[in-house]
Amino acid sequence: MFRVLFLLPLLACLGWYLFLRHYGVPIKKGRKGFIYILVFSTAVLGFFILMMRLTNSQ
Repeated sequence: MFRVLFLLPLLACLGWYLFLRHYGVPIKKGRKGFIYILVFSTAVLGFFILMMRLTNSQ
């Protein structure tokens, strides 16, 4: 599961982009959503890295 975690922000950004295009919202107005997606994905990745360090799993 950890190997494919990089897909989380890619799929979420793609979904957000498609949502914006469907409703005719300019990308500049939807930029905040991309930032939220990247911050959330970074937090999830950080959590998993922390858990791996705490449990000493390789």
